[in-house]
Amino acid sequence: MREGAEASEPPESRRREQQVKDRESRIERGVAIRVGFYIFGTHLFAGFIWLLFYLGQHARK
Repeated sequence: MREGAEASEPPESRRREQQVKDRESRIERGVAIRVGFYIFGTHLFAGFIWLLFYLGQHARK
């Protein structure tokens, strides 16, 4: 019975490769999410600055 369970599990090196691959994909996903937030945040900040300039230009003096 033990032999059948061992045969269904991948070899140790294969398991390590899969763990490394999973870890790398999580890291890549995290970087992509951070880059998305940075891009979105930068555009939001730039829009706010643009709005300040627009309102300042059209303010009654």
